[in-house]
Amino acid sequence: MTTDSPALLSALYFYPRGGSAHAARAISAELGRNGFDVTLLAGSRTDLGSHADATRFFDRAGLVPVDFTGALASACPVRHDGGPGTAPMQGSYEERPGADDPVFAAIDDDTYELHVAAWARELREAGADDADLLYLHHLTPLNEAASRFFGETPVIGHIHGSELLMLERIVAGAPASWVHAERWATRLHDWAGACDRLIVNSPEGLKRAARLLDLDPERFVLIPNGFDPGFAPAEVDRRAHWTEHLVARPQGWRPGDAPGSVTYTNAEIEVLEGATTLLYCGRFTEVKRLPCLLEAYADALPDFLLPTALVLLGGFPGEWEGEHPLETIERLGLEDVFLAGWHAQSALPEFLAAADVMVHPSVREQFGQALVEAMACGVPPIAVDRGGPSTIVDAGRTGWLVEPDDRAALAAAMLEAVNDPAECRARGKSAREDALRRYTWGQIGASLGGELREIHAGTRARQSILSIR
Repeated sequence: MTTDSPALLSALYFYPRGGSAHAARAISAELGRNGFDVTLLAGSRTDLGSHADATRFFDRAGLVPVDFTGALASACPVRHDGGPGTAPMQGSYEERPGADDPVFAAIDDDTYELHVAAWARELREAGADDADLLYLHHLTPLNEAASRFFGETPVIGHIHGSELLMLERIVAGAPASWVHAERWATRLHDWAGACDRLIVNSPEGLKRAARLLDLDPERFVLIPNGFDPGFAPAEVDRRAHWTEHLVARPQGWRPGDAPGSVTYTNAEIEVLEGATTLLYCGRFTEVKRLPCLLEAYADALPDFLLPTALVLLGGFPGEWEGEHPLETIERLGLEDVFLAGWHAQSALPEFLAAADVMVHPSVREQFGQALVEAMACGVPPIAVDRGGPSTIVDAGRTGWLVEPDDRAALAAAMLEAVNDPAECRARGKSAREDALRRYTWGQIGASLGGELREIHAGTRARQSILSIR
């Protein structure tokens, strides 16, 4: 261990599922390229095939997976003690009835202590005693374990946004079922306050986090997420692409059913060969506003001047809040709307190459990874003028911005994108240029690496002064 190659232990309490897992993977790789000796500790489950298996998702040396599979098979997953290499089933910032992961705000103190103990053991096993820096994604029981057992090691906290959604709901008035809400709100504040620095992805996200966590904005470091080099404009045989993913090997799913339970015929997807294709990419959680998107699409349909289709890419298997998109599609009687299911990030560039516009109606997005990836592929986005998306999309030049939950404005933006193909292409070209200028992982990794080296150097200087005294 030297100042030239600081030992950094990065940790993610959750199994791979959303944008934070993609960020953790990319950041770990970039810090390794910038001279850090990186170990990555992450939750994992093997019962969902490759989708949630950390070993397969992260696919890197220095990975230490923590398996939830045994917990899921036990009588009480959230309290299961399976020994080294395992942990009780994770909690969640979201409340989804019947979900494997219960909302944190309903988890009692005794159960919480089991999580802290398990993750303290796993941190130690992953090398926390010898680490120069701990890089903890989200605010979770990992933070408590770090504070109690590795308190001399600087902690970098990375706020991804979902923790703020739970905190906002607690502040607004938690549901009666969230019986431990106030205790968890206090924990989030305490964990954030104990971090040496907090990483946030956008200026709006910084303001929001500082306000909710009651911290000086100077404690935060602004580091956006980036895109992999594979995200670039490309030509694709659209008919072959959609036939493969909607007919031959479908991954869309009905509520309560497995991936592949939503299927299409060759005749049904024929429209996708020549239509202007709108693409949504993300989870099926409430903040993503899928019903609003589908209702706005239904409003716009009569006025599209060109054949148009909408593809919903994503929806982690078995996970949704509120009305499932398929139920909305059936309620509205929509045609030419397709569920493509969940796919690995490496497959997304091809899906973007087969699309013309990204539609992202999420109302409380800390950043907006999918927007950056679409822009890198030359696909202009329609997004909400709040949070991260408001700083990513330059309305009128690289895409469109609409007010939150404004169904009429969302429909109008889709109409403009579809009915003026030349303008759509021009915004796509500008979007690609913007992405290259602002969001390559190479430049982001170098910036983050510089920040972490300063923190490490400051810590070593303080330790030297203390040892002299």
